[in-house]
Amino acid sequence: MSNAVRINLLPHREQKRQARQRQFVSLTVLLAIAGLAVVGLVHAVMAARIDDQNSRNLLLKSEIAKLDEQIKEIDKLRDQIQQVLARKQVVETLQANRSEAVHLLDQVVRQLPDGIYLKSIKQQGNKIQMVGYAQSNARVSTLMRNVEASPWIATPELVEIKLVQLPGTRPESTQQVNEFILNMQTKRAPPMTAPAPARPTTPTNPAAAGAGAKA
Repeated sequence: MSNAVRINLLPHREQKRQARQRQFVSLTVLLAIAGLAVVGLVHAVMAARIDDQNSRNLLLKSEIAKLDEQIKEIDKLRDQIQQVLARKQVVETLQANRSEAVHLLDQVVRQLPDGIYLKSIKQQGNKIQMVGYAQSNARVSTLMRNVEASPWIATPELVEIKLVQLPGTRPESTQQVNEFILNMQTKRAPPMTAPAPARPTTPTNPAAAGAGAKA
């Protein structure tokens, strides 16, 4: 009987197992290093993006602050423009109405018929109230027609008309006339008309009505 050859494989298997363990540890370390590298790279990229976004935010804040300052300046300029326009409007209104009193008195003189004598005339805004004496109702009607045809005054409205006794030129004589109150309005933008020839002014003393013509 021949002797069998016996080979001990335990050291070889142990070496292969240790080699596999070393490979596993090396692979694990490499994967960990790769993972750390990826994490570091992602962190670096995110940090760079965050820094870039922060820089953009700072730039935007700076530009917004500049725009806010410009908006404030624009608001100031707008307020100044509004004030200038308001002053301009006031000046234009004053210039437009500066000669209104002159035109009003001129028109009153022109449109006032014979036989009517004024007691008072008041203006508030574009409203005018005229108080006077008339020798007859027909004179007041003529005055209202003249006012309607005037380029500066319009909308005559008779408020009241009544008979009153006025002292005459002599102490023992009295005169009976019609006292009237007439409202009208001025025209702010009258049409351009050729100047009419001036008529002789009528005395405003009611006592002189006796010397005038009777209706």
